[in-house]
Amino acid sequence: MWFDSGRVCLDLLATFTPHGKAEGIRDTDDLRLWLVGAGLVPDRTPLGRLGPDWVAAFRSLRADVDSLVRAELAGAGAEAGTLALALARVNAAAAGPPPGLCAVRDQEGHLVRELCGGVECAGLLSSVARDAVELLTDPGDLALLRSCEGDGCARVYLDTSRGHRRRWCSSELCGNRERVARHRRRVRAVVGVGE
Repeated sequence: MWFDSGRVCLDLLATFTPHGKAEGIRDTDDLRLWLVGAGLVPDRTPLGRLGPDWVAAFRSLRADVDSLVRAELAGAGAEAGTLALALARVNAAAAGPPPGLCAVRDQEGHLVRELCGGVECAGLLSSVARDAVELLTDPGDLALLRSCEGDGCARVYLDTSRGHRRRWCSSELCGNRERVARHRRRVRAVVGVGE
């Protein structure tokens, strides 16, 4: 799972690759890993009621946020019918109360963060939807929104690099693949010239 996009809502988008049809949230185990990795749920929080309905709800929110973010990247200012529906669903999810946080002592006596009052799907969805609303309504963050230039990569991220010239979602992955491909093209060109 990937958590380097700059926003939790964009990290949710990174769980699906449209070109390769790679699904990162296949089941409840994947969703549990994503929730913990995204920092929405402390690692030791029991998620007893997490079920297939949660997976479907997070995938649905992901699709709506993806539509809205990609429309912003494309400069689509006017809301088409499907975008208006996606926006209404994201707003409805964001209107719900997020989960409450408590500080409790662990076995060693250190204060640790825990969700209190039980963990509900709607509360966690609300946290991600609120993050999407904040992103979509913040002109500063929208100006930093980028789509990865890596071949076949569809990830979206906030370019917080110095000079705002970041080209890839990850320099280690997409950036490295691009550098390797560029090197191979140069080697082929030199070999082709010598023949």
